[in-house]
Amino acid sequence: MSDAPSSEAVPRLPRGVRLRHDKNRDEWLLLGPERLFKPDNIALEILKRCDGEATIGAIVEDLAQTFDAPREQVAKDVRAFLVGLAEKQMVEFA
Repeated sequence: MSDAPSSEAVPRLPRGVRLRHDKNRDEWLLLGPERLFKPDNIALEILKRCDGEATIGAIVEDLAQTFDAPREQVAKDVRAFLVGLAEKQMVEFA
């Protein structure tokens, strides 16, 4: 996926991909078929908002307000992160 998704795109975890908290290790994991990612705190905040209902624009706005961060930088980072995960088939857009 070379093009960045629009602000109206709705990111979601595809079938077979799950965001789970490992209680034994006390860490979050993004689990996919034969794949495992350990998201950092920023990635986790983005992933938690990929509920299949919120648009990228809404996610960016929420993160910018929650963390009092520049909206333009948040938008750039969120899109780059989601495009990277989409290329790995760990996120899809509706």
